[in-house]
Amino acid sequence: MAQVNVTINGRQFRMACEDGQEGHLTQLAKGLDERIEGLRGKFGEVGDARLTIMAALMVADELSEAGKKLRRLEEDLAGLQDARTVAADRSQAAQAAIAAAFHSAAERIESVAKKLNQTGGGSGVALG
Repeated sequence: MAQVNVTINGRQFRMACEDGQEGHLTQLAKGLDERIEGLRGKFGEVGDARLTIMAALMVADELSEAGKKLRRLEEDLAGLQDARTVAADRSQAAQAAIAAAFHSAAERIESVAKKLNQTGGGSGVALG
């Protein structure tokens, strides 16, 4: 496991993380520190613990909203996948109907051609 020193709210913390995640952990700590500093600028010195709790609640709120959005997007995706399946089924049915119509039209054309050949008599000209 890797070890990283991060600074949050003016204090250094030694944190452990998976190898290769050091930069990510550093960025997360920096983001939290920036939130705390932003709150300090907005509300003044209301206590370190309170600023940290406020920042944590802001992160939790964003995470909650992101989770809700993810669930809505997953529902939308499922709906779109269902619609795609319905559309594919309709397309397949339409293609089958078109193929049947072409087949039926071809049979009728062949039938007409045979009748014309039969009634053409002795003209010597074959039709079809």
